[in-house]
Amino acid sequence: MASTTVSGGRPPRSPMASPRSFAWARRIFLTVLAAFVLLPVYVMISSSLKPLEDVSGKFQWIPSGLTIRPYFDIWETVPLSRYFVNSLIVAGAATVLSVVIAVFAAYAVSRYTFRGKRVFTITVLSTQMFPGILFLLPLFLIYVNLGEATGIALFGSRGGLILTYLTFSLPFSIWMLIGYFESVPRELDEAAMVDGCGPVMALFRVVVPAAVPGIVAVAVYAFMTAWGEVLFASVMTNETTRTLAVGLQGYSTQNDVYWNQIMAASLVVSIPVVAGFLLLQRYLVAGLTAGAVK
Repeated sequence: MASTTVSGGRPPRSPMASPRSFAWARRIFLTVLAAFVLLPVYVMISSSLKPLEDVSGKFQWIPSGLTIRPYFDIWETVPLSRYFVNSLIVAGAATVLSVVIAVFAAYAVSRYTFRGKRVFTITVLSTQMFPGILFLLPLFLIYVNLGEATGIALFGSRGGLILTYLTFSLPFSIWMLIGYFESVPRELDEAAMVDGCGPVMALFRVVVPAAVPGIVAVAVYAFMTAWGEVLFASVMTNETTRTLAVGLQGYSTQNDVYWNQIMAASLVVSIPVVAGFLLLQRYLVAGLTAGAVK
């Protein structure tokens, strides 16, 4: 019987295995990449646990003293709770509207043939080519003139900011769900209609349950787009409707910059997005990949 080991008692190396030099290079590269990603996080956490005088001076990698006081002061220095509520309302409403509209639009495009279908899909996709700053002045003028003509206060309101975020998240959401719905077999729709369901009932009873990963991916994208947006939120809001992304500027005053509170507030602001991503990671990965492979 042929020996299955080499000298030293080690099993033979598979001919398909990667060279050891490549394996070590991969470990080194991943270690450097992890350090590059985690280093700013460490700086944020350590700075948020330092007194202001320690943060304002020379940076120390190992803090000499730790305090959780900045996590209490962030709610008093600026009205962070109000900004938090505004961000939740705006991001949540933009996400729900984006998902609902995208589901109906994507279902119509993927299941029916109508005049202008190709033009519609190309138009939806082409909107992603333009930078958002190009829409800032037109939307500002539309909101102001519409408010003067009809009395509908879109400028400086949550509703106007929600509509603004829809212009960015909705095209990508529709385009992504079109590809995902087309990967769902049409035989499922036909079987539901044989059982007496109409097109709308077939959508909600058959297609939507089968497309949950894609819908979750769209919802996460829409929420993250609205949650961290700064440019339009800084122009389209006022002191009452200001969101978190803009409200963090309040920790910088003419006399001082509360760096420890900025870091603490940044970590608190990141909690909803990080928690949602970790909880929905399985659906997010499946939704981003399933619609692209047929």
